[in-house]
Amino acid sequence: MKNVFNITHPLISHKLAFLRDKQTDSAEFRRIVVELSKFLAFEATRDLKLKEFEIETPISKTKAHKIDDAPVVVSILRAGSGMLDSVLTTLPFCSAGHIGIYRDKFINNTVEYYFKLPENVEGKEILLLDPMLATGDTAVASIDRLKQYDVGRIKLLTILCLDTGHQMVHEFHPEVDIYTLSSDEKLNEKGYLIPGLGDAGDRLFGTR
Repeated sequence: MKNVFNITHPLISHKLAFLRDKQTDSAEFRRIVVELSKFLAFEATRDLKLKEFEIETPISKTKAHKIDDAPVVVSILRAGSGMLDSVLTTLPFCSAGHIGIYRDKFINNTVEYYFKLPENVEGKEILLLDPMLATGDTAVASIDRLKQYDVGRIKLLTILCLDTGHQMVHEFHPEVDIYTLSSDEKLNEKGYLIPGLGDAGDRLFGTR
């Protein structure tokens, strides 16, 4: 599927089984999200540009490479926070931003309550984090806001993805790349993914 990258690996399948299991407690759930987020960060940054420079090893001088233009990592609160430290550990040269946004079922629209980006994000590649892409409403609203700051390429990193969710994102932002570890079937009457993993924020932080 265009602009949707479904990352597969036996280790990912193994870890997803425990992430989905309702018996997995918050501490273990957080640890697994951290581990899975590293797979996403690794795959989503394969095309980062490198700059050559010279170093000296204990033996001789040689050419080496480093990231030329670091992306900005942006977490969609609150569940994206469970992925943020892991991605920043994998990409320690990146700066980070936060978007607080949720879908309000009473007004049938998204509500933004927090927005903070690093300085000088114009033209910067964005890695947007949210463990689940369900309806796509909050992702679309977050991308809308990011584009107001004239950012560069946007990549959405999500652990679980619903087909209608990425279709919604690509209806409004067809150029956005979506990296996911698993595609789920549908939503239940309460708006949760099936089979899903429940409410990611609640399971990350032990709330209900």
